[in-house]
This record gives sequence, C-alpha cells and structure tokens, in this order.
Amino acid sequence: MSNRNFSTREMNWVALYASLWLLIGCSEQKESESTAGTVNNIESDNYLVEILPSYQNELLPEGLRWETNESDPVFSSNEAKKGGKFNSWILSFPLTLRTVGPDSNGSFSTYTRANNLGLVGVHPNTLDYYPVLATHWAFDDDDRTVYYRLNKNATWSDGEPVTADDFMFAVDFMRSEHIVAPWYNNHYTNVIVNISKYDDYTISIEGATAKPPEEMLNEYGLSPIPRHFYRLDENWVQEYNWRLAPTTGAYRISIVEKGQYVEFQRNGNWWGDSNLYLRNRYNVDIIRFTVIRDMNVAWEYFLRGELDSFPLVMPSFWHEKANGEDFDNGYIQKIKFYTDRPRPSYGMWMNMDDPILGNLNVRLGIAHATNVEKMLSTLLRGDYERLKMQFEGYGDYSNPSIQPREFDLLQADNYFVAAGFKNRGPDGIRANEDGQRLAFRVVYGSQEHTPRLVLLREEAKKAGIELNLQLLDSSAQFKQILEKKHQIAWMGWSTGLVPRFWQYYHSDNAHIPQTNNITNTDDPELDSLIMRYRKSKEKDERVRLAHLLQRMTHDAGAYVPTYKVPYTREAYWRWLKMPKHFGTRTTDTIFNPLGEALFWFDENLKLETMAAKQEGISYPVVNITDTTWRVD
Repeated sequence: MSNRNFSTREMNWVALYASLWLLIGCSEQKESESTAGTVNNIESDNYLVEILPSYQNELLPEGLRWETNESDPVFSSNEAKKGGKFNSWILSFPLTLRTVGPDSNGSFSTYTRANNLGLVGVHPNTLDYYPVLATHWAFDDDDRTVYYRLNKNATWSDGEPVTADDFMFAVDFMRSEHIVAPWYNNHYTNVIVNISKYDDYTISIEGATAKPPEEMLNEYGLSPIPRHFYRLDENWVQEYNWRLAPTTGAYRISIVEKGQYVEFQRNGNWWGDSNLYLRNRYNVDIIRFTVIRDMNVAWEYFLRGELDSFPLVMPSFWHEKANGEDFDNGYIQKIKFYTDRPRPSYGMWMNMDDPILGNLNVRLGIAHATNVEKMLSTLLRGDYERLKMQFEGYGDYSNPSIQPREFDLLQADNYFVAAGFKNRGPDGIRANEDGQRLAFRVVYGSQEHTPRLVLLREEAKKAGIELNLQLLDSSAQFKQILEKKHQIAWMGWSTGLVPRFWQYYHSDNAHIPQTNNITNTDDPELDSLIMRYRKSKEKDERVRLAHLLQRMTHDAGAYVPTYKVPYTREAYWRWLKMPKHFGTRTTDTIFNPLGEALFWFDENLKLETMAAKQEGISYPVVNITDTTWRVD
C-alpha cells in the first residue's frame, strides 16, 4: 500500500492497537416492527439510518436519525471451531484484577478490560463504527449528545441482563473518590458531563464540548459497570482487589492461583455468539496465562508444546531461535504479518521533577547522546524502524515536520556545557561545579531489552553520561513509573483514536501518582492549548492545535522516541488455525485470545501432531509472509 492522507473516518483505526478488543463487537438484534413502529430505512455511507416515529418514547427528541452498521464485511471465518485450551504466558503476576484504581493499569489489564465491551466498536479493516452493546445510535443537534439503544439480549456473565442502570451506575462509579482513579474521575466529570435514562434500554450521553460524530462515538461512549455486583465505600480498593466481577465479554476469570497463573473460561450461551461481528470469534473454551518470568524459559515451554504460540518480534528469536527440527518438520509454523496502524510510543521518558532532568539542556543533551540508530542497525538487525515522535501514524493529526534528534556528540557536548556540566571525572562522566554527576537510573521491565540498554549506556558514556540500568518485574516497573519514582523510564504507551495530550501533559496530572503524566510536565501555556484542543469541534482547528502541541512537547525534550515495528511475527503449533486472510489491517497479535481472537484450536490436529512427532512423520514447512496491509 502507498502512503496516503487519511479521511476523518479512517482515523478511527488508531483506536484499535492493543485496545481494539476493548470495543469490538456487534449486536445483530433489532427491535421488531411491532415495538418500533414503521421504520423508513435509508442507506447512507455504509450505515443504515432509521427515522423512528417520535411516539416511540415521548421523552426522546423528535426525529432522531438512528444509525447502525450491518453492511461492513465480516472479518472472522465460518470455518472456525469452538473448543480447546489455549496456553499462553505473562512475565509477571498482576498486582490486582481490578480494571480501575491503584495498580490496575499494568499489561495484564489488556486482557481483563477486553471482557468489558463498550457501546460501539471500530471495524478493523474499514474503520467504520458498528454496534456492540448498543444496537443503534443517534446524534443530537447540539453535537454534544449521543443517544444509544441497547441490545436487549446482552447479559453479564452471571446471567443478569445489561440495562441502562448499569451505564448510569458506570458514571457514578467512575466519578467516585473511592475507586482512587484520578484520570477516570476527571474524564467522567469534565468530559462526560451527563447521562440520561429514557427506559431500560435507551440512554443518552452528553459531553462537555461539541465534536464531530465519529469522535463523539468514541469520546462519549462507555462500558457498563455491574450495579448489582459493586458496593462503593472507602474500602472498595482493598475489598475488590481480587474479586471476580461479572463481564459482558466472551470470557470470565475462573481460576486465580496467585503468583502462578490466571485462567479464563468461556461463558456458556454467550449473547455475542449470535451477533454479526462477534460470530466465529473467541473460539477457545479455556485460556490460561502462566507466569513465566524469563522469556527464554517461556521459549522452552513453547518448544515442549506447553505454550501454543510465541511472539517473534524480537530479532534474536526470529533469526536465531525459531528454527530446528520442529520447524523443519512442520510441527511449528511461522507468520510475519504486516499491519497498517499507529505506532505505540516506545522510548525513554524523563521525569522532569528530578533536579537534573528538570534542566532542558540536560534533556536535549541526553537525546543527542542516545544512539538509537546504532541499536537499530546492529542489535535489532534493521528489523525495526526509527520512531519519529510520540504520535506517529495518526493521519492528518501527526505533525510531519517533527524528526527525532540524532546521535551527535558535538551537539550533546554543547547542551551539557550550557547546563553547567563542563568537566569530566576520571571515569569520563560529567559533573557540575557542585559535584553532581550526570548519572541517571533507567528503569525497565524485560530482560530481553537489557542488550539494547547496555548498548545505549555504552554509547552515552562517550557523551559523559552514566546510565544505571534497573531491571524490575514488569508490574513493579510500571508501578514505580506511575508513582513518579523513576528518573528515566524505558517503556511505550499504546494508541488512541486521535492524539491525546491531557493525560500525558496537562499539569492536572503532574506530580501525583497514578496518572499518565510520567514526565511531570507542568506548563500553563501547554495546559491552555490542551484545553482548547479538547474543546474544539472543527477538525482543521484540532489538527492545527495537535501539530502545535506535538511541536511544544517535542521541544520540551522529555521523551526520546526509539523504534516502531510495522508487523507482528509469531510462531505457533500447527493445531492453531487462522482465517484465510490471517488477520486484519489493525491486528496487534494474531494469537491474542482476547483481542480480535480470529483463530481457533483444533484438538484433533494436536493429537495428530504429537503422534507424528513420536513416529517421526513430518509435514510441509509453513513460513508465511503477508504484505496485504504493508505501508511502503
């Protein structure tokens, strides 16, 4: 595919990386004509628009244009089979099973949140919206209010119906100080300002500012919270740390062995199985995530058939380890699948509350002393590409003028001298007149990243910087970062619908724990522009402000972008089967059982394969490369 500008609707695709499964789904059910009255259908830009009679509910505004989407192509496979137990792994045990509140934003939350579906989703190929827990939606003339008709067949995993009361409760819940979640408190107070119930299956959500329709569906949508399950009080965080809440998704957590594994079980008679875009997905019956704290150990589990798939994005695994008899005999297969989506913001994040890192010249010097280019060309074998900035790949919203700072020792020297770090000690590390050394602690959460950071550390010494590497359990690493106890964090953020600046850069989120402003940016001018961006309805103005905000945050130099990966690479045992198209435009991981979850498990094929291994029977080698969604 060639480079191109993205239309407004195409920008919906950025909601899908790592978080697509939070929204995806579809309700095929519609109210019968005996309930809804006469309906006039109008085809409009791939959406079915319905003009409902005003007498359907006397409290609703007259003439609402109810929309739905059942015309986009289905992206699952009719060949999919249900059943089987999928074995996967995680590097560390989660600190909580809550989806909000302290310690709830770790990597495992990707899976727990996947079971709490939203009102609408985004089609992973066309980028159109389609129904999930809402069957239809309509926009008010004020450009701030969205009306939703809920799917009457949707139930919680404990059998209770999902109703308007659960959405009403969700707003009260997210505003409560008892959940200790500042971001949610703010969003559901200052972004979502009101929710109204018209009957058990009709609600409206009002936002603070006018927005285009495609942004309203994302910004002014939400997932329900089970009113019948939670009790909000000052003990909520502790009381619900490990309690298993009902879900609306295909699975529920069935077994928790602390420190060892978490197991999900598919919900029987799940309401989503009859829906157009959920059909033939989430196919395995049981999912087990076993804690394996070393990636190399996990690889040995995989080779023994105790794990069913394994990520091969890391060059050392793809080039060196993914070979041998099991691959040559066709028992284990490989796929490299290119995608077309925004890229997570991998890199180094500096805490500007640190006395030395608070100096702009120091930060810019560090950026020029970070030899990303050498890391990419040597350790990463040219497999990865240089990331230019935090918000890369957002179509019109990305600022094309921003380029990453290159490794330049002369530039680094100039900045460090300007910051007062003129002298070098016997070890070559710079110090200022007060004796403060140019030394920083870099916290990271994966042993496999150690060689990368060692290379950057050795290159940084040439500029007179000492980087002290601190490897932590991934959950502990993220906890330290959110508590703002780091100096430099080695990590990446996932993507959203459009660039979001408030959570990362507004001063409301600085200097306090459990917020995403991990650089502790505190700039009144930036705050003002962020709020203008949030309130703006016009795309041209929002794009202009987004470009300006990206320039300002780039100039602040608190983030050093490193790399992006335009594909997923995975190894898998041949009993895992995929659709003929393998994945979608926005696939994150093909064998994520709680993501798009298009694959299925063939138990008979597993028995056959294991018997073939014993008997020395081989199969054709399978090494797939799919470039359908490659962007040149």
